[in-house]
Amino acid sequence: MSDLFDFSSGNLKVSEPYQPLADRMRPEKLEDILGQESILGSGKPLRMLMQAGLSGSIILWGPPGCGKTTLARVMAKHADADFIQLSAVTSGVKDLKAAFEQAYEQRRRLNRKTMLFVDEIHRFNKAQQDALLPHIESGAVVFVGATTENPSFEVISALLSRCQVLILKPVAVESLLTILLRAIDMDRIISKEPKITVSESALERIAQMAAGDARIALNVLETCCEVARQQHPESPEVDPELVAETFQSKMLRYDKGGEEHYNLISALHKSMRGSDPDATLYWLYRMIEGGEDCRFILRRMIRFASEDVGMADPFALTLAMSAAQAFDFIGPPEAHLCIAQLAVYLAAAPKSNALYKAEKLVKQAIRSGQEPSVPYHLRNAPTGLMRELGYGHEYKYPHDFKGGFVDENYFPDGLENSRYYQPSGHGKEKQTGERFKTLWPKRGGSGKD
Repeated sequence: MSDLFDFSSGNLKVSEPYQPLADRMRPEKLEDILGQESILGSGKPLRMLMQAGLSGSIILWGPPGCGKTTLARVMAKHADADFIQLSAVTSGVKDLKAAFEQAYEQRRRLNRKTMLFVDEIHRFNKAQQDALLPHIESGAVVFVGATTENPSFEVISALLSRCQVLILKPVAVESLLTILLRAIDMDRIISKEPKITVSESALERIAQMAAGDARIALNVLETCCEVARQQHPESPEVDPELVAETFQSKMLRYDKGGEEHYNLISALHKSMRGSDPDATLYWLYRMIEGGEDCRFILRRMIRFASEDVGMADPFALTLAMSAAQAFDFIGPPEAHLCIAQLAVYLAAAPKSNALYKAEKLVKQAIRSGQEPSVPYHLRNAPTGLMRELGYGHEYKYPHDFKGGFVDENYFPDGLENSRYYQPSGHGKEKQTGERFKTLWPKRGGSGKD
């Protein structure tokens, strides 16, 4: 009688460990890597170096699912190098030390190169990144780092100087379709009997909604195939409706604390400044759908109302404040339309940065070191002593003069007729400029149209 718990008896059937479809379909050859033709296309330097079995230390910068890990593995294979993979999320200096010891041992005993791949390199702190430097410098390892964040901000300059930075792009829809078709035809699980029918429109929907992430596209395909086999075991089929049910929302590449956050708000700002309401709405909803804090967007719009619209349409600031109040009063998602209304208004409004330039000029003047005293005629005289000292003496009250204006000097000594604010000829500011030109002819005309 065999022991129920005797694992050596052969009675226990151990299944193979599960691998996601994205891992099963990971390319092993250079020609199988799709979507990165900008760096791997025919005649590109990296491709030529890889084909020659040469590789220097590099940092791969690109969005999730674009093939950074795959490329590193293929590079190691072409260079005939041992491949050590670490994740900066879970590894530390101790793990790096063990990797370097292994690399030195391999080089000493077998004269083999080692490629050290560190995923999410931006998660390493300065000390951990510093620990890489001497071993890269000595040639003990060929270092490949992968990051979704801008290396300029997240990788120390000493490490950047020892590596070439390569930018990987999101995988294009056409390439994603090829990857999905390849999985349907070649994967041992997807292609097993009964064969699954996947409609062309279903594949296109997966490719579109994956937002350039091949890993997501393959994982969604695998999930849809599993559901289809459960629903119709004899004739499983994946159609757009099943994809929509499985893949309920489009994947948006958006990191509220990362570079994409600043890229999108910059695109929104520049679209409003360029008076393009359609592009403005597009970038606005890219941020909203990505989960951005709407109050952050509104704060930037309030600033925009003064910086880029300014006196060309003074009501823009009032509307911006009203939209912010409306958002707090109504709340999302209904209040998103209030933000959209403000965005279109700001995009359509006449533009002037005269206030912005005036602010810079007057700050420059004030910070120059000179602090002339307030002229006596501009000072208040609430006491008899102050009146005796000349406070408020010979001040001209504008309302006592025709038109409510009198030619008076309101500057301190030495700054008479200084010019900071120069109205543009746009929108309502054109009227402001014409009035100022009449009132203060010694300061020149209004700004250019």
